Amino acid sequence: MIVAVVLFWGSLAALAWTHALYPATVALLASLHTRRVAVDDAHLPSVALIVTAYNEEASIEHRLANLQELDYPAELLELVVTSDASTDRTEELAEATGARVIRNPRGGKVAAQDAAVRATESEVVAFTDANSTWAPDALRKLVRNLADPHVAYVCGRLRLEAPDGSNKEGVYWRYELVTRESESRLGSITGGNGAIYALNRPDYVEVDPRFGHDLALPYLMVQRGRRAVYESAAIASERPTPTNESEYRRKVRMFEHAWLIVLRGRMLRGQPPGYFVALVSHRHLRYASGLLHLVLLGSSLALLGHGTVYAVVLGLQLGVLLAALVGVGLPRYYVLISWATVVALWNYLRRGVPATWAPQREELA
Repeated sequence: MIVAVVLFWGSLAALAWTHALYPATVALLASLHTRRVAVDDAHLPSVALIVTAYNEEASIEHRLANLQELDYPAELLELVVTSDASTDRTEELAEATGARVIRNPRGGKVAAQDAAVRATESEVVAFTDANSTWAPDALRKLVRNLADPHVAYVCGRLRLEAPDGSNKEGVYWRYELVTRESESRLGSITGGNGAIYALNRPDYVEVDPRFGHDLALPYLMVQRGRRAVYESAAIASERPTPTNESEYRRKVRMFEHAWLIVLRGRMLRGQPPGYFVALVSHRHLRYASGLLHLVLLGSSLALLGHGTVYAVVLGLQLGVLLAALVGVGLPRYYVLISWATVVALWNYLRRGVPATWAPQREELA
């Protein structure tokens, strides 16, 4: 009985904190105290803009054409396509478009990015995906943050747009962006995104090829006494996954890498107290949401009949599950993504995490 009570209140508190109280707390703290970034719009370093590609012949020409239209001095910008042993016409098309192509043995996205950084000499290295589109001023907005001597890493804002250009960002993604901006204003973000980010070359770190830059680079920067910040004015856009089910499959893959970093990446070692709390709150507990929900459901069932609160919480959980089952938008998305964290952990424990990846075109059609 006592164990069930402890599990019930512990899991309920953890879920409430990571999904509601932590975002509200950082937003409040950021409104009271902001650690500003000394941005400089005149800061125009040389940039190697790196597109990582594996069999992207359908999109690589469009991607490079978009980057060639950036409002940035051409003499300071080198477009690089680093190919992870593409077997289609990606490399040929990229060269014909005017990009520098780096051919790599099959080793995964991070290994290809490392090779591209080693092969270039620019002051800044910036990264993007083959299926993203940047606003014309995105690079300028991005690198102006790197004029601040305390800033090592900056990521931009990823907008999810339908083919007609309409905004398709869901409630969850908008909520995430607000939290990311609040973390940045307080000091450093706990996670970035692969569509648009940049680092000063001396701050680039080669990580385990199975790690993703999105989660690994921000916390590594802070461990080194630097800042990882968010620039909402640097905008990249992508098409969203068309269904919750396809988003679920994408999230399983992402969470597999997240679990690897959480369990093996020593994220919390040597972190400042505030950032330590942010990592636990926004990353560790968020990735554990599925497990926490299973504990809450099990303890609610065990405590049924021992108090009104347990019956109410059980009823709420069953209500969310029912709403998800019949296809109600937000509950279905939340249940699928929470379950994805559990499946990803099982996959990681069962078979590990591969370094290589393949584009999921059927999910973006």
